[in-house]
Amino acid sequence: MIPIVSIVGKSNSGKTTLIENLIPNLKKMGYKVGTIKHDAHKFDIDHKGKDTWRMARAGANTVVITSMEKMAMIKYIDCEKNLDEITEWLFPDVDIVITEGYKSMDKPKIEVIRFDNPITSTDNNLIALVNNFVDEESFQPPEGFSNIKLFRFKDIDKITDFIVQKFL
Repeated sequence: MIPIVSIVGKSNSGKTTLIENLIPNLKKMGYKVGTIKHDAHKFDIDHKGKDTWRMARAGANTVVITSMEKMAMIKYIDCEKNLDEITEWLFPDVDIVITEGYKSMDKPKIEVIRFDNPITSTDNNLIALVNNFVDEESFQPPEGFSNIKLFRFKDIDKITDFIVQKFL
């Protein structure tokens, strides 16, 4: 089974930036990386009037657009799929999947903290905290989190090594 690691945290904590920095490090090490962004709200990647929008509006259950460089699929589903289903279906060719979000799923989590205490409890598969406070040096793990690995936001190489050692 392909390992899945979820990067979680409050809005604007730095989750996307952390993932943006982890991906090139993992790629340099020869790993293939897939990512999934969880959106708790409805989202729309297709735009009114475009061909794919028109095809979906006509009743297609799945619409795919391709070019020489990329491919995108819009698939209408009857319920939200879990991470294992999504990974098995869409990522058979990667070594690891990094998600942004999915804080309630039963997967290992690295939480980026920028504003206050963690939103993830230690009994919810939390494996590390990444300190993104302005004053990174003074951050201490909150009470009850002393056994969780702690990283500074700028320590991308150390976070990458931690992920590789733990999952790859």
